[in-house]
Amino acid sequence: MNKQDPALRIMPMPKDTNRYGTVFGGVILSYLDIAGALEARKTAPMNYVTVAMNKVEFHQPVFVGDQVSFYTRTIRIGKTSITVAVDVVASRYDNPDEHVQVTSAEITYVAVDENRKPMLITAAGVQ
Repeated sequence: MNKQDPALRIMPMPKDTNRYGTVFGGVILSYLDIAGALEARKTAPMNYVTVAMNKVEFHQPVFVGDQVSFYTRTIRIGKTSITVAVDVVASRYDNPDEHVQVTSAEITYVAVDENRKPMLITAAGVQ
């Protein structure tokens, strides 16, 4: 389905599910944040904090045992912030050939210094 390598790949376990047998949205949000941060650091190797999760959409449920891949791309670089798009695709446990987009989001990170103050982003990650 997607030719690039995922930034992150996971397999949810029973502890990650709600009473309906699907994975909690909050679990997916946590992995979205991690995958997005990995992309931001790949773009400019700095320390980041999450400031916004925009356009988070849950398209389909995720089930225990699905192989869930998080594909990322940088969509905007500002003076102190980076916005990353994350697309989440599940390969179903009972049908590995079935690939379903389950979630998508845009996440904004701000680069911070050792005092947690915003700092300018440069390609090398150093001002």
